[in-house]
Amino acid sequence: MAPEQDGFQRELGRYGEQGAVPALICICGMHGNEPAGVFAAQRVLAELNRRNPPFQGSLIALAGNRAALARRCRFLAEDFNRMWFPERLARLHSVATQCSLNPEELQCRELSERIETLLAQHRGPVVFLDLHTTSADGVPFAIVSDTLINRALAMSIGAPVILGLEEQLEGTLLNYINDRGLPAVGFEGGQNEASSSVEHNEAALWAILVAAGCLRDGVVERAVNLRNLLQQRSASIPGILEVRYRHAITRTAQFVMEPGFVNFQPIKRGQLLARDRHGDILARENGRILLPLYQRQGSDGFFMVREISRGWLRLSALARRMRLERLLRFVPGIERSPQGPDTLVVNPRVARWLAVDLLHLLGFRRRRSECGKIVVSRRPHDMSSLTEWSSTPDNNEPRSVL
Repeated sequence: MAPEQDGFQRELGRYGEQGAVPALICICGMHGNEPAGVFAAQRVLAELNRRNPPFQGSLIALAGNRAALARRCRFLAEDFNRMWFPERLARLHSVATQCSLNPEELQCRELSERIETLLAQHRGPVVFLDLHTTSADGVPFAIVSDTLINRALAMSIGAPVILGLEEQLEGTLLNYINDRGLPAVGFEGGQNEASSSVEHNEAALWAILVAAGCLRDGVVERAVNLRNLLQQRSASIPGILEVRYRHAITRTAQFVMEPGFVNFQPIKRGQLLARDRHGDILARENGRILLPLYQRQGSDGFFMVREISRGWLRLSALARRMRLERLLRFVPGIERSPQGPDTLVVNPRVARWLAVDLLHLLGFRRRRSECGKIVVSRRPHDMSSLTEWSSTPDNNEPRSVL
């Protein structure tokens, strides 16, 4: 299932008229040992060209880390999906000669340039889908930044949806895209080498094409069959979960995951999960394990997740549509940050009663410590539906209509 040594072109293919909207930009192979997304996108493009169904807008599939895909490894010099910081991209584009850049820096400059070109061509709704696979086996799942439009897109796939994972990580492509106000979904299609991972990623791509308004539901028989298959394989797992803990590791940690864990496997507090040079690593609480690390490269040992109720989701959506976050500034110990209305500064000594769950309810999932206080923020573009989403003609950034 690995790519040939010559690798892939940056643009794997496209369907629809150039510049037509809504546009779905699908990124495949951000990690070189995860080619299933590449093959899934190629299958979808081939099926569209063969059947030529009624289609609105455009689909563009791009290869991610082409250098690592050619070498069949996760990355060469550094993790390609941890370097998407605006200030770093600006430096990469300012470098006069390519010889001073490492392989991932070259790939990052090329891919970001292609993305910018596509955004300039599509003056309307643009959706991103980032296709991945995992080193562990288990049920596929979607990853989103917690905005209402991202939720709706991810839930259309028919696989479990994880909230908060992407915001535990810095420098990801999803973070970069979401910070620009564009809706984006990440999808983990299964184990890296499993042939079923191609089918799962293909199912996700078909589903997002429908959710984005490019394709009518039920028109392509293969899309319907794959969605049903994915739903069957995901039936035993809760529909929505959130990240409770990330176990970060370093190259010198000597981290070794205990064998046999799969995505969403239930775990108990105190259970042995892994070992490193400091000793045993035990589960902090009851929950489910996610992304246990069974490959040599990587900075995430594992994650722990727990189920979120549908009632909580409905309450969260209602609170955001009513703009109840505006009331938080009247709570003792909470003040608006100079950075803008979507960032709050919390004094934990005064606002002790304010639970993390309440902040999550209103979309404030990013957090950092600063001078003894907690700075929390949320995405400024928390939109209710794709049909309401549009971009301004001047800067190609969407506006919220809630």
